[in-house]
Amino acid sequence: MDNTRILVIPDLHFPYCHPDSLDFLHKLKKILNPTRVICLGDELDYHALSFHDSDPDLDSAGAELVRSLGYIDTLHEMFPKMDLLESNHGSMAYRKQKHAGMPRHLLKSYNEVLCVPVEDWKWHDQLNITLPNGEIVVFRHYFGANVLKASQAMGASIVQGHAHSSFDIQYWRNHNGLHFGATVGCLIDDKSMAFAYNKLQLKRPIVGALFIGDCIPQLIPMMVDENNRWIGTKL
Repeated sequence: MDNTRILVIPDLHFPYCHPDSLDFLHKLKKILNPTRVICLGDELDYHALSFHDSDPDLDSAGAELVRSLGYIDTLHEMFPKMDLLESNHGSMAYRKQKHAGMPRHLLKSYNEVLCVPVEDWKWHDQLNITLPNGEIVVFRHYFGANVLKASQAMGASIVQGHAHSSFDIQYWRNHNGLHFGATVGCLIDDKSMAFAYNKLQLKRPIVGALFIGDCIPQLIPMMVDENNRWIGTKL
C-alpha cells in the first residue's frame, strides 16, 4: 500500500451522520488526493439494534439499514478501496447474534450486508502501517481515554476514533524517535435524536478528519455555522 498520503475518516454513524459529511469528504479527496483511506469504524450506527433503549420516533432496524446503504453506496463510489476498523456500533449485529447465542456462520459478512465487494473494503481488528520514514502507526477504533499513555504503551504512534468530543494530537519522544497519539472526533449529526443521550454533556462532538501527509498528522476540522452547516474547507 502507498502510505504517503492517508485520509483517516472517523465515526460516521450512518444514517445519523452530519448532513454535510459526504460533501466534506469529497472536498478532502479532491484537495488532498489520498493514496490510502482508513475508516476508524462506527460506519453504521445501528441505533434500532442497540443494547440501550432506542428512540421509538426513529427508524426501525430495517428502515435504518436501508437509509444507511444509500450513504454507503455514495461512500464506496467516492472511496472504492478502503480499510475499516472493527467497532462497537459497526459490529452491532454480531454482538446481538452472540448475545442471543447464535453461531456467527448464520449471519452475512460486512461486505454482503453493505453490498461492497470483498476486494474493495477490508475490516481489521487492528491495522498496523509503516509510513515512508519508517514510523509505525497503529490504528484501532479505540485504545482508551488517554491516547498519549496508550501510544507510549504501544511504543508506536496510534490513531483512534470513538471519543466524539476529542480531537487532538499528542506527541512524545523516546530513543527511537518522535511518536504521536491522535483522536479524530467524528462526523455525526449532533442534533439527531440518535445522540439525544449526549445532549446535556458540556463537551460537544467535534466533526472533522485526519490527514497524514509527508509522515505528519494533521487534523482537519469541519467548520460549521450557527445552524451546524459546513461553511467550506480551505487547506
